[in-house]
Amino acid sequence: MSIEEFGERKIAVEEVDAVEAPPKARVEGASETFERKRDYLAGFLAQKPEPLAGGEPGGELYEAIIASLKEIYDPEIPVNIYDLGLIYGVEVTDDGHAAVTMTLTTPHCPVAESMPAEVELRVASVPGVAFADVNLVWDPPWDPAKMSDEAKLELGML
Repeated sequence: MSIEEFGERKIAVEEVDAVEAPPKARVEGASETFERKRDYLAGFLAQKPEPLAGGEPGGELYEAIIASLKEIYDPEIPVNIYDLGLIYGVEVTDDGHAAVTMTLTTPHCPVAESMPAEVELRVASVPGVAFADVNLVWDPPWDPAKMSDEAKLELGML
């Protein structure tokens, strides 16, 4: 044992080669063998998700329509109209009728006449879409809060 002095305090230091392991806890009356209980999570994880209809969000047709909308860019802002928040909704029926609800940044937008027609043309060209309909709405009005984070990052707003 050695004693080291630090100012007015003295610290005793003892060096040892090994320390005995503490005794293991024992519970009276417990059996030595434990059975594994049924793992309920394994059955849950083995289940396969139900297939989505093509027109539901996540379905192939719906996602193809969204991809086509992401190819249309606002002429004044270098962001696609989907990420810009101009698309309020996409509905697809089982027979291939697609209805897109959209707005524009302002009613006086220079592309107010041509943009809905371009959206209709692009959506109608998606394989599986038999007919496309575009509903232009002004309520609720568009505001920058409707933009995706990617659009805000692109425009330097994040």
